[in-house]
Amino acid sequence: MHSGFVSLVGRPNVGKSSIINTACGRKVSIVSDKPQTTRTRVRAIVHRTDAQIVFVDTPGIHKPVTALGKRVNATAMEAVREVDITGLVIDATMPFGRGDQFVADRLNIKESFVVVNKIDATSRAKVMKQLLAVASLDALAYFPVSAKTGEGIEQLMDWIAQRLPPGEALYPPEVVRETPDMLWIADLVREELLGRMRDELPYSIATRVTEYEWPRIRCEIIVERDSQKGMVIGKGGLVLKEVGTAVRLQLAKGAHIELAVVVDDGWQQRPDRIERLGY
Repeated sequence: MHSGFVSLVGRPNVGKSSIINTACGRKVSIVSDKPQTTRTRVRAIVHRTDAQIVFVDTPGIHKPVTALGKRVNATAMEAVREVDITGLVIDATMPFGRGDQFVADRLNIKESFVVVNKIDATSRAKVMKQLLAVASLDALAYFPVSAKTGEGIEQLMDWIAQRLPPGEALYPPEVVRETPDMLWIADLVREELLGRMRDELPYSIATRVTEYEWPRIRCEIIVERDSQKGMVIGKGGLVLKEVGTAVRLQLAKGAHIELAVVVDDGWQQRPDRIERLGY
């Protein structure tokens, strides 16, 4: 039996959370097409007969322009220092560029593995070109995968399982994520909003559950300006109604979700507010 911790790092939107969800066989980390979807470390557990793999999902590493951006970058790099194995994830549909190299330079790449994700979205020739481009990193191993179709994921899991140190399971078999329910529900609300908001607004949104007494759950949606509040609520409250319904369908039967939108002026640039929101 092997057990241990694995961190996937990379630029925003390369599919780190999607890979972990596919490996776990269910959603344990929220996903969207917006950068900074993942803002905190999320632990997800893959149970196998020969190993227990604990994935630490991390925020995408990027050039920060806000205090929040600096904090999520620090969160990602902290995770790298606390795990047994680290994997660099890159996008098969995008050329290996400065952003990818920026992340690779911050890893002990010779002791890491590389995952080329989204191979379903491009040609075999482009996948090969990407693999050749990253071969110069001199990593331990390279894996072309598709989080969407599952191609290559099992081979990746087999390799990771054998690289982890010998040890007993760290979590009971019924546990697939370590995220507390209150944080998980807040993330689900933000995930649904990310899918509906455009322009800069998604990055101005934070969520937190302020009351939790099953089946009643109250979640605050924090925005940075008064002008954003109406956009989040929607005409006649339509956006909030849609978000509440979508989240409720992902929870146990009987859940009652109450959503409230509040303004916290410029919270992304205020370290005290970022800390209070749990980032």
